[in-house]
Amino acid sequence: MSQDSSQLHSVVALVDDGSNPFELACLTEVLGIDRPEVGGPLYDFQMCAREPKVSMRQRFFAMTDIADLSVLDQADTVIVPNRPNTAVPHLREVLDAIAHAHDRGARMIGMCSGAFTLAEAGILDGRRVTVHWQWADEFRARYPHVRVDDAVLFVDDGDILTSAGSAAALDLALHVVRRDHGAEVGSVVARRLVFPGHRPGGQRQFIERPLPKEPESPLAAALVWAEQQATNPITVADIASRAAMSPATLHRRFRNELGCTPNRWLTAVRVEHARRLLEQTDLAVDQVAHQSGLGTAANLRDRLATQTGLTPTAYRRAFAV
Repeated sequence: MSQDSSQLHSVVALVDDGSNPFELACLTEVLGIDRPEVGGPLYDFQMCAREPKVSMRQRFFAMTDIADLSVLDQADTVIVPNRPNTAVPHLREVLDAIAHAHDRGARMIGMCSGAFTLAEAGILDGRRVTVHWQWADEFRARYPHVRVDDAVLFVDDGDILTSAGSAAALDLALHVVRRDHGAEVGSVVARRLVFPGHRPGGQRQFIERPLPKEPESPLAAALVWAEQQATNPITVADIASRAAMSPATLHRRFRNELGCTPNRWLTAVRVEHARRLLEQTDLAVDQVAHQSGLGTAANLRDRLATQTGLTPTAYRRAFAV
């Protein structure tokens, strides 16, 4: 599936003075480097900045010879980094470049407090976004016309995606790969990164996880079993039994350790399997629904549309191997 670089989707990451290098590294690792495990690079990736030399957070190091803002004019996706100081207005030149890219149809990705930059550029009114929980109250006060959900890891609002920052940058980057290239490619990249199965964007940012007395959560073995059995008609009670706990305790452990309900987790696993079947087989939609554990074609259509915005037929047309 290797492609000529001129045919690849163009991603440009804007680098600000004081940007967080961790988030930038996550995006570069997933979207920027050559991926031999899937046949080559997935994107034409580059960085840009207002100045050719940019100091990263706390001036630990500097990046030099970066492209200027003009490359944003050709980008299919623009990544906007975190803001080191959200109280200081951004430079008008940068905000205008972001607004122009959005106006001509570029997809925008805001990382953590980068949502402030997107809002300041005037492109978030009426949209749903997330931001790191520590910035949420300030963001709501400054931008009351933007819908903020600070309880989730990331938000995909079509042509504008935002993440809660830090490790959520990796979750969002892998979500973008799955959205653009399909479930199988996303899973291959995640495995190469030795990153666990994808966390849905709706998972909570902050999870109260008491330190377990055991070296590993007793939930872990049950989750492995449930993932292997997800295409069968297993229930929450079955998972609870496998974990040697009551259904009520299972629900509590899921919320504390995974930030979601057992049913929501199980549905996400089944939809992921359905996506692979649509990509790799020519099974009829009702057969895909049955073999993935989703039961009916109607349920498959509803769940797939929620996660991808596509019908099974459209998804297969876009991602069939």
